[in-house]
Amino acid sequence: MKGPIATGNTAEIYLNDAGYAVKVYKEGFPADEALKEAEKQRYIHSLGIPVPEVLELTTFNGRQALVMEYIEGNTLGDLAMKDRTLLEEYLAVSVEIQMMIHEKDAPGLEPMTDKLTRQLDDASSLSSEEKMGLLKQVDRVSGTKLCHGDFHLFNLVETEDGIRVLDWVDASSGDIRADVVRTYLLYSGFDQVLAGQYLALYCGKSGVDRDEVLQWQSVIAGARLSENVPGEDADRLREIVRQGVNGRRDE
Repeated sequence: MKGPIATGNTAEIYLNDAGYAVKVYKEGFPADEALKEAEKQRYIHSLGIPVPEVLELTTFNGRQALVMEYIEGNTLGDLAMKDRTLLEEYLAVSVEIQMMIHEKDAPGLEPMTDKLTRQLDDASSLSSEEKMGLLKQVDRVSGTKLCHGDFHLFNLVETEDGIRVLDWVDASSGDIRADVVRTYLLYSGFDQVLAGQYLALYCGKSGVDRDEVLQWQSVIAGARLSENVPGEDADRLREIVRQGVNGRRDE
C-alpha cells in the first residue's frame, strides 16, 4: 500500500490495491482494539445506520488493522468550508442524521456511564474533588439510545448513494443530551457561532431542551481531557469543568 490517505489520533487510513480502506492502529493500543471496533461497527450496521461495512481483521507491519468498505466522496465539513453560505444547510442535514441515530436503541453497546467513568478516572489534569463532582453527575445518565460520541460534519461523507457516517470508535449506549453537548463542545472549540447554530437547530428540530443539553458540558469536557488530543485547548475544557463543579456546589 502507498502512504496513508488520512491520519487520526488513533490510526492511519490506507487504500489497498483492492480498493478497500485499511485502518491501521498506532502502537500502544490493546491487542483486541480492532476486534472491538469491528464488533461495534457491525452492530451499528445491524441497526440500519449507514456505516462502512467491515470486511476483515488483519495486521500491517505488525500492527492490528481493520479492512473496511472505502467510502468515496466529500465530507460535509469540507463542502461547508468551500462554500460557507451552505453551512447552515449542511448543519441542518447533519442534525436530521443525528436525530435518526438518536432514535435507535442500542443496548448492545458499552453503557455511556461506564465509558464516562473510565474517561474521568483517566483524566490526570482533574483534581480528585473535580472527578468526584463529575462522577456524581454521571450517575444521572439515562437511556440506552445510540450515541455516536464524535459526531460532526467531518464524519459525514456525501456519496452518490446518500450520506454515510464514519468513525464510531467512541459510540455508546446512553443519554442523547450528552451526545449533543459533545458535538457542541467540538464545534465551540473551533467556532462559537457554528456551535450556537448547531445547538439551536438540534433543539429546535428535536424539542430537546437547550438547558438540559448544556448541563452536561462539564462532564463531557472532563471526559474529553482524558483523550489528550493534539491542538485541543485543555485550559478551555478545565474552565468548563471548574464552572460546572463549582456551580453545582453552590446550588
